[in-house]
Amino acid sequence: MSQRGRAGYAALALGVQFAVLYAPRAPAVDTGGIPMDKLVHVAVFALPTVALIGAGVPRGWVIGLMAVHAPLSEIIQGALLTDRSAEGADVVADLAGVALGVLVASRLHRPGDVVVDSAV
Repeated sequence: MSQRGRAGYAALALGVQFAVLYAPRAPAVDTGGIPMDKLVHVAVFALPTVALIGAGVPRGWVIGLMAVHAPLSEIIQGALLTDRSAEGADVVADLAGVALGVLVASRLHRPGDVVVDSAV
């Protein structure tokens, strides 16, 4: 995949992350006891982490920015979004998503791999 394509996926993943985290209210869904909210938090931090690393953003920057965004997003939800609340467990799920994203990215994008841009 071209560098432009990887950057596009990263932008899309960040857009989805922001839409999920900063929507005025989270949808109420009966999940039969499955902690779907926490799984969504893991996913919306794992996917942008993988995509940003794949797009060539330095791993340390991605980890740092995502680690700061995790608690910041909860503070914003609690302070500015009246139908949302801040939860410490969500921060833990967010950080688990970052860790999962780094693990997946390390499997998909090994250091030293040559990315061939086929676009002419």
